[in-house]
Amino acid sequence: MNRFTTRPEILGTFGVVTSTHWIASAVGMGILEKGGNAFDAAVATGFALQCVEPHLNGPGGEAPILVHSAKSKSVEVICGQGVAPQAATIAAFDKLGLDLIPGTGLLPATVPGAFDAWMVLLRDWGTMTLAQVLEPAIGMWMNGFPVVPRMTETIQTVATLFRDHWKTSAALYLPGGRPVQPGTIFANPTLGNTYMRVLAEAQTAGGDRIAQIEAARRTWYKGFVAEAIDTFCRTHAVMDVSGRPHKGLLTGDDMARWQAPVEAPLTYDYGRYTIAKCGPWNQGPVLLQQLALLAGTGVDKLDPTSPEFVHLVTEAAKLAFADREAFYGDPDFTTVPMQTLLSKSYNDARRKLITDRASLELRPGIVEGLDWRLDVGAATRRADLKKGAGAGEPTVGALAGPSPGREGEPTTSKMGHVRGDTVHLDIIDRHGNMVSATPSGGWLQSSPIIAELGLCLGTRGQMFWLDAKAPAALVPGKRPRSTLSPGIALRDGEAYLAF
Repeated sequence: MNRFTTRPEILGTFGVVTSTHWIASAVGMGILEKGGNAFDAAVATGFALQCVEPHLNGPGGEAPILVHSAKSKSVEVICGQGVAPQAATIAAFDKLGLDLIPGTGLLPATVPGAFDAWMVLLRDWGTMTLAQVLEPAIGMWMNGFPVVPRMTETIQTVATLFRDHWKTSAALYLPGGRPVQPGTIFANPTLGNTYMRVLAEAQTAGGDRIAQIEAARRTWYKGFVAEAIDTFCRTHAVMDVSGRPHKGLLTGDDMARWQAPVEAPLTYDYGRYTIAKCGPWNQGPVLLQQLALLAGTGVDKLDPTSPEFVHLVTEAAKLAFADREAFYGDPDFTTVPMQTLLSKSYNDARRKLITDRASLELRPGIVEGLDWRLDVGAATRRADLKKGAGAGEPTVGALAGPSPGREGEPTTSKMGHVRGDTVHLDIIDRHGNMVSATPSGGWLQSSPIIAELGLCLGTRGQMFWLDAKAPAALVPGKRPRSTLSPGIALRDGEAYLAF
């Protein structure tokens, strides 16, 4: 029985561009039609998504990218996840009286990683100029694009916050005192001008494509963009979900010292398929663990709409996600036992925990020498802070006093929920090049608009734990363990799927 259970598989001979917004997909296809490759199209699509879905991603966010080159036959990871500022220490948050990093405002800001990740992709794999990939998004920022309903719904959840505290955001997203409306044309010319200035400064490097890209990177991380971010974080105390205003920790020096690294992916072989994911600074390996748990269970022969299939896959997911909390973190700072977590012996033992009944407990495995366990109480408090969320991880809570019965904890929003997610793109060109990327963060509800730039910072630092023993503990220069999970799969050794 072959029942349709998810998004359709798209086939083509010239190229395929998929994303979470039709305009961004059209931008990417336009790049392919002009002779660009999948990597050029991905960069243009990524910038277009920042424009048309500002409630789901933005220039101040991050972009983990998986790349498959038809020429080299290899898969690589561009880690567009920025790191914690040098001033972001557990002691610094303790001094502020915080045992959790707020999900909004300036305190959780990490180095904005998306721009450098896109520049590395364009420089090392692309063929087009910076102007060619930026111009579609700049045109929309300057001239406007149609507002989607979820953008309006997201703004509505934070309208009071904007009016009372984040005045620069209110000026942009609440024209006339009310949220921009679905179907109307919305523009952000300040952000368009920011990118036009980046492009103009890049072009002073001469006509060489690579030189222009390098100049753009310097402008963003060492030039006027970094300077404006540094000034804003030092001089503005911003209200966040703690119920108190705080200045930021991110500095121009933090931005200047960081560049997006290129890494090998983690992979797992499942039958004919090799699945590639980002490393354990990301939750991508969860999928690999799920497959390791499911291997040999006969799940392949089950009807994917059957209760048996759903139960088996769900229980395997619970076990893999429990291991994520217990073991994942930036491998540059912590020992992550991925070889053990993907091994046959470990998963044979873990698989025995799956019975015919749904499990209701967090059950991480045991790895010798690594015995940190999640503080479920702290996790519950963090989940409480997310109940009033807008779109995705950065939380949007009420800015009131303590909740009844929970002294010292901020209340959550009573303004309702907007079902959240983030953006994603998958692109394949006629040469067989493939890109899968999950840009996120820096969205309109994360922190206030920096007036000179027209953008806001991301809040991915909220994923850190303020517990020095945790693998995802806050440490300056460390990557937060994000949930952004692009993927590429090979079949019989050949590129097959971007997802």
